[in-house]
Amino acid sequence: MIDLPSVRGTLTPDRPLDSLTWLRVGGPADVLFQPADADDLADFLAALDSAVPVFPMGVGSNVIVRDGGVRGVVIRLGRGFNAITVDGDTVTAGAAALDAHVARRAAEAGVDLTFLRTIPGSIGGAVRMNAGCYGSYVADVFVSADVVLRDGTRATLRAEDLQFQYRSSTLADGAVLVGATLRGPMGDPQELAQRMTDQLAKRDQTQPTRDRTAGSTFRNPVGHSSTGRDDDTHELKAWKVIEDAGMRGATLGGAVMNLMHANFLTNAGGATAADLEDLGEKVRKRVYAESGVTLEWEIMRVGERAPRGTNT
Repeated sequence: MIDLPSVRGTLTPDRPLDSLTWLRVGGPADVLFQPADADDLADFLAALDSAVPVFPMGVGSNVIVRDGGVRGVVIRLGRGFNAITVDGDTVTAGAAALDAHVARRAAEAGVDLTFLRTIPGSIGGAVRMNAGCYGSYVADVFVSADVVLRDGTRATLRAEDLQFQYRSSTLADGAVLVGATLRGPMGDPQELAQRMTDQLAKRDQTQPTRDRTAGSTFRNPVGHSSTGRDDDTHELKAWKVIEDAGMRGATLGGAVMNLMHANFLTNAGGATAADLEDLGEKVRKRVYAESGVTLEWEIMRVGERAPRGTNT
């Protein structure tokens, strides 16, 4: 048993995590903590035994929780962390604010963060992973992030602290992003709204938005600069190398590489986390054998595999 400090938020032992992820798979967390606010979170982490692992989890849009569950404490931010404010060209958002909501609120005020509109997930995850779309990345608009470190201390981080790269940052293990400040170019609110409408239409035509996925499975195997931008000169598309390797539509148990878009690993019904992860690994091996390209996971995989024979 983990010795848990008292909190003002909610502590739930043995909380199944499948219902909190877009892929609807995964075992339980030893403890799920939903803090009331940043002070509650900081006090909890300061008092929690430093040997207890901590995993911050957003809205579960880009994660596979393995069937054996997650040891330690999973932290999930809720309503106390989803405020959005706009001041001139600067947008401040809680880490739990959805990317789409931030894009819309910004556009209403004439701030162009439209690239966030079609990115699944919340701002905390977008910062951590330097999320991007349509050639724009969080790194391009990032001002600062407020975090609670694993020891409970609070800090404000700048771009140089996070060292953004393509689809990644150097946020310390156990650190919990609680908010971020972004600065975008100004634009006409109606034009920004129309751009987002067009982006959504394009996404729905090319991606399986109605299926149970976790977004792009693998990163595009591209060159990238220290700013986190793609080097389009040498860009390959993950979906293309997967398709060329004959793995579009490949299945394992209830998992399938989506027929509409080969880089979307999908729970077609009844998949376990092991089905999904093992199919992804099978795709990686086939792609490497066919093209010499090593695909890197974009979906985070966390937790422990279930003992052999316990997956359904």
